[in-house]
Amino acid sequence: MRKSLEVILEIMKKEFYQVRRDKKMLVVSIVAPFVQVLLLGYAATTDIKNTTMVVCDQDKTEESRGFIREFSNSGYFIIRYVVNTPPEVDPYVEHARASIALVIPAGFARDLLSRKTTEVQVVLDGADANTANILLTYATQIVASYSQSVVARYATRIAGRSIPRILPEPRVWFNPDLLSSNFMVPGVVALVLMIITMTLTSLGIVKEKEMGTLEQLMVTPIKPHELILGKLIPFSLIGFLDVVIVLALARFWFKVPLLGSVPLLFGLSVLFILTTLGLGLWISTIAKSQQQAMLIAQFFFFMPFIFLSGFAFPIANMPQVIQYVTYLIPLRYFLEILRGIFLKGAGLNELWPQAMALLAMGVVVLTVSVLRFQKKLE
Repeated sequence: MRKSLEVILEIMKKEFYQVRRDKKMLVVSIVAPFVQVLLLGYAATTDIKNTTMVVCDQDKTEESRGFIREFSNSGYFIIRYVVNTPPEVDPYVEHARASIALVIPAGFARDLLSRKTTEVQVVLDGADANTANILLTYATQIVASYSQSVVARYATRIAGRSIPRILPEPRVWFNPDLLSSNFMVPGVVALVLMIITMTLTSLGIVKEKEMGTLEQLMVTPIKPHELILGKLIPFSLIGFLDVVIVLALARFWFKVPLLGSVPLLFGLSVLFILTTLGLGLWISTIAKSQQQAMLIAQFFFFMPFIFLSGFAFPIANMPQVIQYVTYLIPLRYFLEILRGIFLKGAGLNELWPQAMALLAMGVVVLTVSVLRFQKKLE
């Protein structure tokens, strides 16, 4: 037993020494998580602000100007272009110089003063359907708010007294500022951890195949389980270092609230790392080169995991058959764990189904991968 531990420690020392000497591997291990979280943390957001807008005001009255101010004061739109006729709006939207256009017809103020229903035109660039839907929602809310204020103002003038209204008092739980970054950044943390640990494991072992050092180790008295542990433990420790880096960035750089238990977060991260290490080990058994390993990881794991885990698209919006497939994606459970601990302060009582799913997947994937790798060694 003691001799076996000494062998494992020596293999671990070799792995750390190899990572330290390999500048590319060192960059992938330490620098890449830092850069990826920074870039993806800013890029992965659904908040849309300061959208370029073109306005065609054919009424040119105080009422129409007040209506336009509602858009500019909202923070969602910047009125960068003003035209005189509706046809002049088209080139701005067609050539993507403006994402939204507002056309106010002549007689806008007259219709309001005479208590008639008036219509305004909102033109959107629908090439990006998601952005267009969000902008349309913003515009609809602004129009509805302005319409309610007009109704209340004129009703008060007619009645001579204030008109009773029902005012909503919203209470937003878990993310009171409705910042999409608070929801997306924990997902970025999980994504980066998956990519780094799986890539390090697969590339680290495949590189030894290419160099011929793996065959040299196979002819030594080193047992297969000693070689596997000696290789996986260093990558596990590097994975934990990456967890510390990305969590620190999420908490202190992006200011994402961490309401739950940090020890619980690290403990459940172990289960996810078991899965990613197992997948990386499995990739190393079928890839003959580092390029093959990267292609296999990217097309068979990274892309499906990103699209089917709920990181990019809500699972509830997927077809029923695809929703069943998502139960096989470990990233789905880890995303729920991270967002639950970060935003809701959830504990193990709430997260035990996700934890058990990750544990089962980790044990199965790692066992299958170790057996396959051991068979390759023999």
